[in-house]
Amino acid sequence: MMETPICDFVRDYCAGNALRLHMPGHKGHALLGMEPLDITEFDGADELYHAKGIIRQSEENAAHLFGAARTLYAAEGSSLCIRAMLYLAALHAKANGLRPVIAAGRNAHKVFLTAAALTGLDIDWLFPENPESLITCTVEPEALEAYFAAHEKPAAVYITSPDYLGNLADIRALSAVCRRHDTLLLVDNAHGAYLHFLPEPCHPLDLGADICCDSAHKTLPALTGAAYLHFSAHAPAMLAEQAENALAMFASTSPSYLILQSLDAVNRMLAGDYPARLRETAARTAALKARLAAHGLAIRGAEQTKLTLAPKAFGWTGDALATRLLAEDILFEFHDPDYLVAMFTPETSSADFARLERALCAVPRRAPILDAPPIPGRPARVCSPRTAMFSPMEPFPVENCLGRVLASATVGCPPAVPIVACGERIDATALRCFRYYGIETCFVLQNTPTSS
Repeated sequence: MMETPICDFVRDYCAGNALRLHMPGHKGHALLGMEPLDITEFDGADELYHAKGIIRQSEENAAHLFGAARTLYAAEGSSLCIRAMLYLAALHAKANGLRPVIAAGRNAHKVFLTAAALTGLDIDWLFPENPESLITCTVEPEALEAYFAAHEKPAAVYITSPDYLGNLADIRALSAVCRRHDTLLLVDNAHGAYLHFLPEPCHPLDLGADICCDSAHKTLPALTGAAYLHFSAHAPAMLAEQAENALAMFASTSPSYLILQSLDAVNRMLAGDYPARLRETAARTAALKARLAAHGLAIRGAEQTKLTLAPKAFGWTGDALATRLLAEDILFEFHDPDYLVAMFTPETSSADFARLERALCAVPRRAPILDAPPIPGRPARVCSPRTAMFSPMEPFPVENCLGRVLASATVGCPPAVPIVACGERIDATALRCFRYYGIETCFVLQNTPTSS
């Protein structure tokens, strides 16, 4: 049976009669109930981001399960891991005389933008040829080849897969392009921690990525904030060697041991029957998609445990359909005017699937809604994200921002995909997108810089 060294240590500690002269301030006395298990870094408890004991052992267990050369834990989500990945890309660029630039799919999370600003990396955006919405960005291998032909080699290529709608990038083909050009491939796999444990493993590490992050709390039964930073066997050794330093640069020095215990406990589940239960969930999801499609609901995305509905053809916006089902205590991961997204795990029972299906099939069909979402353009760049974010800025109603330069990411979460990147000029297309998605205010530069 898979060992759980962090959980075992904390349980043994709680079973003793220790005088807790360390943090946290609750001293193990229950306010919410889990306080006895909530400890901090002290002798024997190891040290996250300088792990040599129980945490290192647990991380090695996780690496074995995922097929990684090295896996590190994060207690502050994939957001922390993204910052670490970009810091490592910046180190890699410096060590190898590369441009301090990262080529990224345009649907990157806003954390990617702030991480680029913090690390000093500039961004070459990779736009899809035929964009369907703000949230999707299909980067084809041919387009990536064309990028390399037209640009000096960047520090790395950065792809988001799966995206919020359940679309999966062709990581295998993209990684082959990066390998031919001796360039790192980084993947934001926050929504895909489970992908390695499907009958045909399709985790980014299985498909050739060098580094990727997973949010264990999104698709595995870990506590919110639990995440992995994975390194492949073919990634330069320096990256894994510097990984703890990279995480520590942006992380709290007071990591949650409740989150670490949940990551530790997930290892035992993944080594047990959880992969089989995941396969059952994928089969239930596929069957539900087929029945809903037969009922007339449009399905999007290829992710095997996510349901993405495009209900306008059925006469409903995603927002309106979410509101209707909220009245039945059914809550969704994400909704906007065009889409409604549900995420399933082995903790979603067959009764839960049936309840959702009954509720959706009871929705009356109405006249189709024909308006399409505005497609974001390619705004003119005025300065780098770093220059924009570290310049004086002021809030303005978006209706008064035509021609101004965006200074701070003006998006919510989910899905946190920027309409305009920091440092870009707000044009008429951007204004239409702001209105469509209900964004009323944004921060713009007080003064437009003369150059980037």
